Parts: sequence; structure tokens; C-alpha cells
Amino acid sequence: MSDSTATIETLVAGMRAGMGEVPSAIEKAASADPAMVHEQVRSSGWAMPPDGSLDAATRTLIYLAVALATSNHACTRAMVNKARVQNIASDALLEAFHIARFATATQTLGNAEPLFDLVNERMTAGA
Repeated sequence: MSDSTATIETLVAGMRAGMGEVPSAIEKAASADPAMVHEQVRSSGWAMPPDGSLDAATRTLIYLAVALATSNHACTRAMVNKARVQNIASDALLEAFHIARFATATQTLGNAEPLFDLVNERMTAGA
């Protein structure tokens, strides 16, 4: 669906078919900035080409985990809707959630490195 001559209606219909519903930002952009919708579809095809190495369910799970980890509520909702359309198993959805949660917890751990340096300095100084 990366055809730059496709109408906005066709692009939005394709999104609706693939995700069950269209994100409200896309619905609003369709009239306000149609070129952005074309770019979003083009970028989607670039990131997730039809002949890519990953299957559709794996792509959805990765996208969902990234959306969860980055607090992207619109994409989380869109990927949950897509997972519903794709009938992705609940245990796979929860595993994606667990991975996202672990990634954000690991980010917090990594961000705390200067804090650990200070605590370790104090422990060494007090010994």
C-alpha cells in the first residue's frame, strides 16, 4: 500500500482492515495533512516490508513492546487492535508486555549508574 498515487480513502481503509480501526490522529491528519498519511504508510512499508524476515505477528509484538516501553498510548492502542485482528495469543501479548516492562526497568537501572558510583564511593570511604 505504499503507492504514492493511492487515495487517502484507500490508505485509511487499508489501515482499518489491518488494525480493526484507524488511530484518531490518522483520521484527523487525513483531512488536515494528507501528505503525512502518505508518508506514514510509506514509512510503515519501509520498516515492515511485506517480504521482510519477520512474520506479521512478531512485528506487531515488537511494535507493541516498543509502544509500551516508550509510553506511546496511540501506538499501544493501535497494536492491541492489530493483535486482536491477527488473533495473537494472550500469552504472547503478555510476554511482549513483560519484555517492555523489563526494558524500562533496565533503563532505570542503567540511568542509576551515577547513583551507584556515589553509594560505592561512600562505602569505600567509610571502610
